[in-house]
Amino acid sequence: MSGRPGQDAGSGFRQWRARRPFWGGLLLALGGAEILLTEKASLKVVMHIGMQGLAGYLLPGLMVLLGLLILFNPSQRLFYSITGILLSLGTWLTSNLGGFFIGLLLGAVGSCLAFGWLPDQAPRVSRRQRRRTAREAKELGTSAEQTAQDETAHDETAERRAGQRQTVESV
Repeated sequence: MSGRPGQDAGSGFRQWRARRPFWGGLLLALGGAEILLTEKASLKVVMHIGMQGLAGYLLPGLMVLLGLLILFNPSQRLFYSITGILLSLGTWLTSNLGGFFIGLLLGAVGSCLAFGWLPDQAPRVSRRQRRRTAREAKELGTSAEQTAQDETAHDETAERRAGQRQTVESV
């Protein structure tokens, strides 16, 4: 346990956020919320299409819902993000040009971020950590290039063995 009480809650949230497309879901939900707010604007520019503008409220409401679903059910993020981009583009016609472009852009960027998120990707290594690893490797007498060459040679040997196994099994 650390000396600062707020550190554990912050690290718990950080871990939760790292296991899901957080920014994609958040931006999609914010885009939908912004479009909903522009529907209630008291401007003469506001446009209502359909049954008293039902589609103008339905599409951004679904965008908010999909943004939350991306946050809390990331295993279905591909379906949610494709549906989210279609709804975002649909608001161009139904909801004041997509909330005066702002909500449309937030929804489109959020959907793209959620679609491109990779759950099993190794965390990025900072430049400081890479330098420290290279320095330690140099101190041990092996350079990073030699280590990379050894790994490449090991991979090639494993590929050759796998190829030999496949030819033996096919005969």
